[in-house]
Amino acid sequence: MSLYLTLIICSIFIPLILSFDKKVGFYKHWPVLFPSVLLTGILFILFDIYFAGKGIWGFNPRYHSGLVFAGLPLEEWLFFVVIPYASIFIHYVISAYFPDKFPSDRTTRIISVALIVFLLVVVIPNIEKIYTLVYLSLMILVLIAGLFEKNRLLNRFYVSFPVILIPLLIVNGILTGSLIPGEVVWYSADEILGVRILTVPVEDFAYGFSLILINLMLMNYFRMLFYKKRGN
Repeated sequence: MSLYLTLIICSIFIPLILSFDKKVGFYKHWPVLFPSVLLTGILFILFDIYFAGKGIWGFNPRYHSGLVFAGLPLEEWLFFVVIPYASIFIHYVISAYFPDKFPSDRTTRIISVALIVFLLVVVIPNIEKIYTLVYLSLMILVLIAGLFEKNRLLNRFYVSFPVILIPLLIVNGILTGSLIPGEVVWYSADEILGVRILTVPVEDFAYGFSLILINLMLMNYFRMLFYKKRGN
């Protein structure tokens, strides 16, 4: 079994088993989770295919299964199902066990505006770096959209995302070369800032933030749509 596939299996194993925890009942969210994962996955996979085709990033065949579709290994396709599932599971666990532990609306707005300004300051002088441009700009757009959410999703996400970052940093750290010789995923030095935490490019934190928050926002949309139909 490839290292990348092993990471994927390890990432989903515990969240999948604990999805039936009575307090969280994560399985009850599956009807809105899976369409959200599908739509978000399509967006990110299209970016992935483009970046891989342009040599902006790529995958070390030493560490994946060798099953490649549209320039992406099978494990990369699975990534967009497994990582959102595991991350959103963590978000709902924290929301269930700590329902009142999130910042006020004012604090959430301040954090969001500060992040948007910071991201603009970083991305504008580095607009020629395509990986930096795409994912930092995407995070800006997602933050703006999050500010218009009326159910305090962003408030809760600012509490859950730091926790989500722990396993995400472990997985992405290994993928980008921590604890292993070489990398599972490599990046063109010309298309990123070159700033890394452990071995993870800082752009990947914006990548993860956007990936999970888009899923959560879509889940809310599908939930409203679902209940509206039931009400009719």
